[in-house]
Amino acid sequence: MARSARWLFAAALLGVAAVRAAPPPPEYQLKAIFLFNFAQFVGWPAAALSNDQLPFVIGVLGDDPFGSYLDETVQGEKIGGHPMVVRRYSRVEDAAGCHVLFISRSESGRMAEIVAALRGRNILTVGDVEDFNQVGGMVRFVTEQGRIRLRIDVQAAQAAGLTISSKLLRSATIVNPERQ
Repeated sequence: MARSARWLFAAALLGVAAVRAAPPPPEYQLKAIFLFNFAQFVGWPAAALSNDQLPFVIGVLGDDPFGSYLDETVQGEKIGGHPMVVRRYSRVEDAAGCHVLFISRSESGRMAEIVAALRGRNILTVGDVEDFNQVGGMVRFVTEQGRIRLRIDVQAAQAAGLTISSKLLRSATIVNPERQ
């Protein structure tokens, strides 16, 4: 799955149709692949992954729109020797040990509160609600002309001690909510 997931991720970044004969995958299947690949294109401080026994955690806060796609995507995968796991949370306080956190649309009414609670933690915050970057979210999925695009707030990621690869940034729109 990893090789095909990476290929689909690269195709999505370049805006290329993956396979013409097959129907396009559901929106959240592609987003699951993006979440998986963020682990390859984002750097965490050494302290965030210091214990070799701890898993690399992709979390979902609120209603899970991914179904089994996210679990299937990370099954058997490792990041720097850390097994990848998916965890689901109903409370932001429970997501403290997470590395990538997708904040579901079901949490849109309290998005600013959630992002504020995570501020300063080494957690890549990802969402797909319209004002996600404006409240301090780091990576926002945007669907334009049937393709998933990224809006990335590099300053928010840096404030959390994260480094986003230029390979990922090249295909994204860089946003700075303070200037908008």
